[in-house]
Formats: sequence, structure tokens, C-alpha cells
Amino acid sequence: MTSKKYGMVIDLQKCVGCAACDIACKSENNVPDDFHWSNHIIETTGKFPDVRYRYVPTLCNHCENAPCVRNCPTTAMHKSEDGLTLHDPDLCIGCAACQVSCPYGVIYRNNEDPHPRWKTDETAIIPGCTATAQEVVKGLNTPIPHYNAEREATYEGIRPKGIVEKCTFCDHRLAQDKDPWCVVSCPANARIFGDLNDPKSPPRRALAKHSPRILQPEKGTKPKVYYIREF
Repeated sequence: MTSKKYGMVIDLQKCVGCAACDIACKSENNVPDDFHWSNHIIETTGKFPDVRYRYVPTLCNHCENAPCVRNCPTTAMHKSEDGLTLHDPDLCIGCAACQVSCPYGVIYRNNEDPHPRWKTDETAIIPGCTATAQEVVKGLNTPIPHYNAEREATYEGIRPKGIVEKCTFCDHRLAQDKDPWCVVSCPANARIFGDLNDPKSPPRRALAKHSPRILQPEKGTKPKVYYIREF
């Protein structure tokens, strides 16, 4: 039986540039403020009134020929049987070789303890009226106010200092036969996710119908995130 190979197709004519995917990813994966597992490229070219605006959602490409995997000295960054590029924090030595190797800039290293303000901020916006950051998390009994404990199923809920992190295609949701949360949260249904080994899967049908492109094809990484129907 052929194993699954997960991939994503992003329809740029459906994408409205709302960044709901970015927000959904942070919420689902407890991502620190200055990290961007889900991000976007914004380009404005031309001169008024002939101006062209380009918005391209980005995330880990889960490359078939992943340089982050190839250059990791401890195999902490590795490929799963279903094509995901995943990270094992127990094997990570924090060298950031994967981060340096990634041509897409989608791997982040926790140089400090993540979400520090919820641990250290004792200042109330309105003294005697609003709670401090420390009081909020103490009252909720969570590391951060919007903490998703389901992330802990396959990966640390919040990654510690010295460890790298990135998009996992929400592998904890895939284990329950659910789509990544960015796919579910897209209001325009611009993200198409599924098994690339299945000719009848939604992403395979989209790739067959349209001429796809990938980011930085010259790098030879064979990404599993494709773009269709750009304006």
C-alpha cells in the first residue's frame, strides 16, 4: 500500500490577503509573537496609476529534498513517512544549522524563553482596574492566555529556549484525520490540502487542472507547497 505524501496548493486568485492563516497558525500552535510559521510575501511594483500588488502566503514547504534535514547534524530535523518535515526537540542541540540552510526563512530559533511578557510583566494598563500579564495567566492556569493544549499531542506546547521551531502542517491534527488549522480557517477556501499520492485528492485535482509554480525552484528542494492561478 502506497503511503501518503501530504502537500498543499494555494489558490492565489481566491486568497484575499486577510492573514487569517497567520493568526490561526499562531493560535493553534502557540507561536511566539515574533515568529511566523505562517507568513506572507508582499510586493508592490510599478508607478501610480499602473501599480501591481502581490500577496503570497508562505509556510514551511515540507520539501522532498529538504536542506534543513540534510544539514542537521543530529537528525533532529527529519522526514516522516508521509512526507512531513518534522523536528525532534530531544535531539536538537540548538546549532541552528537547519535555520541557516532553509532558503525560505521559515525556521525560527528560540534564543530566549518564548512569550516572556506573560511571565515578567507586572504592570497593569489601568492600575487598580485591569489585570497584569502575570495575573492573567495565573488566573487561567495556562502559560499564555490563548494556549492550545492539543498542540502537546505530538510536539511541545511551547518550545523552550535553545530549540528551533516551524510549521508542521499541524501534524497533531493530521493524526486525527483533520486538515491543518490554516486550511480550515481560510475564509476564502484558498488552501487545498491532502495526499499528493492520491490522484483523486483535492490538491492533485487542482494541480492537474492548473499550471502550478513553487517558490525558488532553482534551489532544487522540491517543495510540497504549490501556487496556482496568480494574477
